[in-house]
Amino acid sequence: MFVDQVKIYIKGGDGGNGMVAFRREKYVPNGGPAGGDGGKGADVVFEVNEGLRTLMDFRYQRHFKAPRGEHGMSKNMHGRNSKDMIVKVPPGTVVTDAETGEVIADLVEHGQRAVIANGGRGGRGNTRFATPANPAPELSEHGEPGIEREVILELKLLADAGLVGFPSVGKSTLLSVVSSARPKIAEYHFTTIAPNLGMVETEDGRSFVLADLPGLIEGAHSGVGLGHQFLRHIERTRVIVHVIDMAAMEGRDPYEDYLTINKELKEYNLRLTERPQVIVANKMEMPGAEENLEKFKEQMEDDYPIFPISAVTRQGLRDLLFAIANKIEETPEFPLIQEDEDTGVHRVLYKHEAEQTEFVITRDSAGDFIVSGDAIEKLFKMTDFSRDESVRRFARQLRGMGVDDALRQKGAKDGDIVKLLDYEFEFIE
Repeated sequence: MFVDQVKIYIKGGDGGNGMVAFRREKYVPNGGPAGGDGGKGADVVFEVNEGLRTLMDFRYQRHFKAPRGEHGMSKNMHGRNSKDMIVKVPPGTVVTDAETGEVIADLVEHGQRAVIANGGRGGRGNTRFATPANPAPELSEHGEPGIEREVILELKLLADAGLVGFPSVGKSTLLSVVSSARPKIAEYHFTTIAPNLGMVETEDGRSFVLADLPGLIEGAHSGVGLGHQFLRHIERTRVIVHVIDMAAMEGRDPYEDYLTINKELKEYNLRLTERPQVIVANKMEMPGAEENLEKFKEQMEDDYPIFPISAVTRQGLRDLLFAIANKIEETPEFPLIQEDEDTGVHRVLYKHEAEQTEFVITRDSAGDFIVSGDAIEKLFKMTDFSRDESVRRFARQLRGMGVDDALRQKGAKDGDIVKLLDYEFEFIE
C-alpha cells in the first residue's frame, strides 16, 4: 500500500524545572541561593532518509513527544539539555501545519533537516532571582512547555518525468517496457492505484526517473476519481509525458482527451502548465491510428513534439526516451518553496510561529470568568504554585499584563470565580 498523506501530532520537550536551593557549607555563614536552571527540552526534527519511499510508518505511530530537559539541581548545577528527537521522512515530504495550512518545511534532499516543534527553555533556579533587596529568594520557574501541534505530512514523488493521460491509454505498459518497473496492468480503469516509479536508461548512458501516475479523469482537480491524490504527485515532475490512445479504442477523440487532461492540470495549479510536455501517440500498431494521428496534428495548436510509438511492439521508443532525457536536462527543478534568489541555497520556510494572544476573557454558563491565551497559559505553566513567593510573582505578572483591569471592566466583583486552564481562583479587590 502506498501512503502519501498522513496527519500526526508532535510535541517539543518541556524545559526542566529550575530549583530553589541554598548553600549549606561548613564555615560559610549565610550561604546564598544555589538553585540551578533546568535544561532545554528536545526539539522535534524531521530528517530526510533516502531509503524511505512511503509514509507507511506514520500509520502506526502518529504521536511524537520529545523528552523534557533535566531539572536544575542544588549547588548551582544546571539540568542537562535533552537530545533532539529525530524523525525520519522520505525525500519529497512536505510538512504543513494542520490548523493554519501553512507549509512549515519542504524536505527534498537526503540528510536535509527541519525543526518542526521547538522544545521549551529550562526554568530558572532561585540564583537568577537574587537582588540586593531580596538576596535569598524562594522563587524558581518551571520549564517552558514545548510547542505542540498537529501537522500533515504529504509525499510528493521525486520523479524527473511523469506519465499522464486517461486510464487505459498504455502508461503502465510503456513504463514496464522502458524500465525495470513492474506495474500491475489490466484491461480496466484505475489499475494504477499508486504511482509507480521506474529508472529509465537511454542508449547513450543517461538515466532519469519516470513515474506512471494514476489515471486522470475529467473533474480530477475537484477531487473526482483519484484526482487530488494523482495531481499532488505531478507537482514536482520536470517534464510531463502526455500519453494519448491514438487508436481511440475507448471510443473517445484523441484531441478531446488531450484538451481535457491539460484543462485539469491548469485547473489544479497554474504552474503545472509551465512544464514542457512531450506528446506520446501510443497504440500506433492498431488499425485507424495513423489516420487519427494526422487529424490530431492538424487540430494541434500547441508547439509540443509528438512521438508516435507502440509500447507493445517497442516501435519509436528510442527517439522518445532521448527527447525526454533532453527535456529534463534543459528544464530546472520546480521547488514548492522558492529557493533563495541570491545564493541558490535551499531555505526551509518557517511560518509556524503565529502571533500569540496574551489573554482573552470570556464567561461560561455559570457566570464564571474564563481567562485564556497563549502568553498567560505559558506563564501559568511556568509558575511553581507550591511556593508563596512564586504565587505573588504570578499575581504581579497578571497585574502587569492588565488582567485585573480587564476583569473589572467585564464586571468582576470581589469573590467571583476566575478559571484558567483546569484551575479556579477567587477574584479579590
